[in-house]
Amino acid sequence: MSDSASTVGRKDTPEQAEFRQYCKTWLADNTPPPATIRLPQTPLEIMTVDQLDYLCAWQKSAYDAGLVGCDYPKEYGGGGRTDCQRVANEEMSRCATPFLPNLIGLGMAAPTIYYHAQETVKRDLLPKLFSGEEIWCQGFSEPGAGSDLASVQTFAERQGDDWVINGHKVWTSLAHFASWMILLVRTDKTQKHGGLSYFVVPIKSALDKGVTVRPLIKMTGETGFNEVIFENLVVNDIYRLDEVGKGWDVAMTTLLHERSAGSLVTPQSGNANKGKDGESKGGVYGLLRFAKESYRNGKPTAQDPVMRDKIMQMVIRMEGLKGNQRRNRVAALCDHPMRLALQNKLLGTEIMQDASAIGLEMAGAGGSLYLGDDNAPDAALWPLAYMNSFGGTIAAGTSEIQRNILGERVLGLAKSK
Repeated sequence: MSDSASTVGRKDTPEQAEFRQYCKTWLADNTPPPATIRLPQTPLEIMTVDQLDYLCAWQKSAYDAGLVGCDYPKEYGGGGRTDCQRVANEEMSRCATPFLPNLIGLGMAAPTIYYHAQETVKRDLLPKLFSGEEIWCQGFSEPGAGSDLASVQTFAERQGDDWVINGHKVWTSLAHFASWMILLVRTDKTQKHGGLSYFVVPIKSALDKGVTVRPLIKMTGETGFNEVIFENLVVNDIYRLDEVGKGWDVAMTTLLHERSAGSLVTPQSGNANKGKDGESKGGVYGLLRFAKESYRNGKPTAQDPVMRDKIMQMVIRMEGLKGNQRRNRVAALCDHPMRLALQNKLLGTEIMQDASAIGLEMAGAGGSLYLGDDNAPDAALWPLAYMNSFGGTIAAGTSEIQRNILGERVLGLAKSK
């Protein structure tokens, strides 16, 4: 990690180099000790108040120190810097800090609000989003509109200066803790794409006042996803983003950043699964550690040539993905504005799924043991990661949808039937 960080550091601008040193110094004194509670594998699996409180306290500390919202203007609660969020993220990763829990807020809501909301809304909502004081969720998918996002039927009817919203959203990560939601709705039933509008709406303050949140139990036995019911929720027009009927265009801003194409912020994530020395417990590089600690046929798995080959193939794929992510930061190397973003999302989620499957294979029969079983290899990290990985290959557009978009919009192939 240190070699990688120093390589990046040599390419820093003077501002970035100075900020990087500041981050190193601050993190050396302020990286929190390992949590005494079991942390979720990603922000989308936050299940308990204790988990949320621990992670939000870390985000607030990092924000107060200037490591979150770095590239947003100061009048909106940001740091007023230029391309420095990447630097902060790299240094937090190097120090194996906890992840920032407000993933949807930082990665999707913040850039969408910044580009499309009214001035007063930006000033009001962004600071608490950056600090983690208000958690955000995303209201896109519906029971009858998942991959075909433009078919959403949740309807907003205008009544003077207000809108009355009715409908049903599903697979809504973090809604059980969220204060606000970014919401795509229909405002015109006679048009498909042109009949959509985009709002930010209160969730927590509207519980039992037009909003109902129902947690969904996943195959892991945990919550994280939710369904959200809107029944005559009244929202002022000030919370509409951009013009009526421009919701599809605003949603594309959200999806662009959700698929890691945005440059304003890339939230830190995944470090709940690192040890005290910064070595990854899970993911591709966690396989290297687990291969040394697990056994096959009486020998360390690391000595098994078949497993060694599988693990190294995963490392090669991961290093290729990291190279593409670096390439995505250089405009001159991006031959199409969507290709690398879509490709990285597609490959990244599938790499994590395949890595978890190999970890499960390495666990052998012990992979059938689960959380709470003292005999479970690696505290059941790998079966939990494998089951959770399917959420990644579905969220933000399934792998099948990503391939269709890459084929049709990037390569120019004919639409699939």
